[in-house]
Amino acid sequence: MAHLSIEYSANLGNTLDMSAFCEVARRAMAETGIFPLAGIRVRAIACDHTAIGDGSDGLAFAAMIMRMGKGRSEAARLAALEAVYAAVENWCKGRVNLPFALSLEILEINAPFAEKRLNTIRPALQAKGIENV
Repeated sequence: MAHLSIEYSANLGNTLDMSAFCEVARRAMAETGIFPLAGIRVRAIACDHTAIGDGSDGLAFAAMIMRMGKGRSEAARLAALEAVYAAVENWCKGRVNLPFALSLEILEINAPFAEKRLNTIRPALQAKGIENV
């Protein structure tokens, strides 16, 4: 499992197609081969109220936090971080027309305190014949 949450300054939504942003990140996560497809989730949340840098208007950010289950090596986590960041970074270049900060942090989920019993996505993907679910 890997869930990517993107908090972004609302003014960025005027510049970028955030659905496309999410798809770029999802595809990068899938292409790593590190995560089962059924466990990948990407969502973006606009932050309407922000204070950035010197407080002036026209500054923007997208802060990505990827939560993943424990058990992956440091090398796998670093590979995931680099693959997702690079894909999003490359996609953003030339699309963002204001001062902008992009970040990504990976956190491991503490399994005893994370419940996910109800999930019918995996069987639905398996029924389509999709591998790596």
